[in-house]
Amino acid sequence: MSVSYQDQPWLSTYPEWMPENFSGSSETVLDKFNRNVDNHPRQACMYFFEKPLSFSETAALAEALAAGLADMGVGRGDRVLFVLQNVPQVIIASVAVWMRGGIVVPVNPMYTSRELNHLVSDSGAKIIICEDTLYEKNIAPIAGDCRVVTTSAVDFLDDSQPCPDQLKDVVPQAFKNTDNFLELIKNYNGIKVEKDFPLPDDLAYLVYTSGTTGPPKGAMIRHSNIDHNCHVYEAGARLDQSDVVWGIAPLFHITGIVAYQAMAFHLGIPVVLHNRFDAVDSLKLIEKHRVSFTVAPITVFIALLNCPDVKSFDVSGFTKAYSGGAPVSPGTVKKFRETIGLELFNVYGLTESTSPASITPLGMQAPVDEVSGALSVGLIIPGTEAWIVDVEDSEKEMPVGEDGELVLRGPGMISGYWEKPEETDAAIVNGCFHTGDVAKIDEQGWCYIVDRKKDLINVSGFKVWPRDVEDVLYLHPGVKEAAVVGVTDSYRGETVKAFVSLVEDYRDSVTSEELIAFCKERMAAYKYPRIVEILEEVPKTATGKMLRRELKSK
Repeated sequence: MSVSYQDQPWLSTYPEWMPENFSGSSETVLDKFNRNVDNHPRQACMYFFEKPLSFSETAALAEALAAGLADMGVGRGDRVLFVLQNVPQVIIASVAVWMRGGIVVPVNPMYTSRELNHLVSDSGAKIIICEDTLYEKNIAPIAGDCRVVTTSAVDFLDDSQPCPDQLKDVVPQAFKNTDNFLELIKNYNGIKVEKDFPLPDDLAYLVYTSGTTGPPKGAMIRHSNIDHNCHVYEAGARLDQSDVVWGIAPLFHITGIVAYQAMAFHLGIPVVLHNRFDAVDSLKLIEKHRVSFTVAPITVFIALLNCPDVKSFDVSGFTKAYSGGAPVSPGTVKKFRETIGLELFNVYGLTESTSPASITPLGMQAPVDEVSGALSVGLIIPGTEAWIVDVEDSEKEMPVGEDGELVLRGPGMISGYWEKPEETDAAIVNGCFHTGDVAKIDEQGWCYIVDRKKDLINVSGFKVWPRDVEDVLYLHPGVKEAAVVGVTDSYRGETVKAFVSLVEDYRDSVTSEELIAFCKERMAAYKYPRIVEILEEVPKTATGKMLRRELKSK
């Protein structure tokens, strides 16, 4: 008897302890946090390097900040944009914004002012909270009518401990016409703020993503979406109150939002933060805090493996290590197991699925696809339906075991993009989200990501839309035509490659190195092309469209 997607074959492959669905009322992320403030006030909510902050301490800081935000006019539904690394201020400010019924808009601190300007305008943010080192160059030129709150990466370090090497040269800065994060907390300490707590169906975040088409747009993440997927991680990775989360992926990324911050609140467990990734800092903190769980790009794990002193650290407690955001090869998983005894488990998700859409249950070994050699990204998560449809005709369902576009429906899926009805209608049809990823699901329900339907480039889990890079290349006076594609990279998964043709007057003077440097000055570090190939003519179709597929094979 043939298997269909309606049979949800993944359910029969679940281990006996994995639920098929979750019942009960939904909580907001703030409800989860407040429950721990009441029940476990002294429990560490987070560690910043060595320094712990308990749930009660975090709540007091957030309440003071919320009072300050209230005086700035932040109320229900208002957007507050964060431009921060992985620092305690992200968690404190998130709680403060939700106390006022607001919406958090976390963005990449590597963005230039040009890139940030679009996000500020599109989200209609009222307040920007940013790292002080970014203010003058990136924030001040585009802030407009937004109030700006600056903060330093060293504001919450433990003075009794040596300063981490990555922050030794950091000196807090102050600016006219801005507010200071610590001063706001000090000035509003003890002042009771009028609370306007969100409801489960209210928006918790606008997370900007290129999705499957076009420039960045705000995925509307509801508190209920996050609540469901907290239960997924709890069940799939068998998490409990003994666990400690390693917060290495960015807190502006959906992985950091759900797998780190929300999970810390969900279970009342600490998340370990350390500003930016550094392999030695990471290994020290994994050992010291007995980290047990994370979800991180494979590039992070490879960097740990390549650290010369990796075997001198005790990582034996790190038993729930999940990799997501970029492809993982079976050989890499084997190397980790044999070298340092670290077992990696695969997970797959998107911003639009609020992190996990499939997960390898803890202790299960994901199979390898015989045709493509790809390691499975796991089983479709509880409470979620999945189909594979024809890439060219989305109304045609493909047989189980054949390739096509992955389509998902469930309580973790977003309802749409912020003020983008056309883009929403293109991606979500009858409640079903069309991922743009070419995948297949076998008869046991294991999911494999085969390719990408569109031209989106995945660099270490960060999405790069080719047009963004092409637009910058066209700013150079010597560029006549430009086409950008993703090419395989052993470290990043993919890297950005640009093909350009030059204006005749520049053909003897412009080099590939010059164009790479030109882009580097104008784009986030992960976006600029690492390879530029200069052609006489960029191949195009008869209608003038760049032949990206042909270029990818070069």
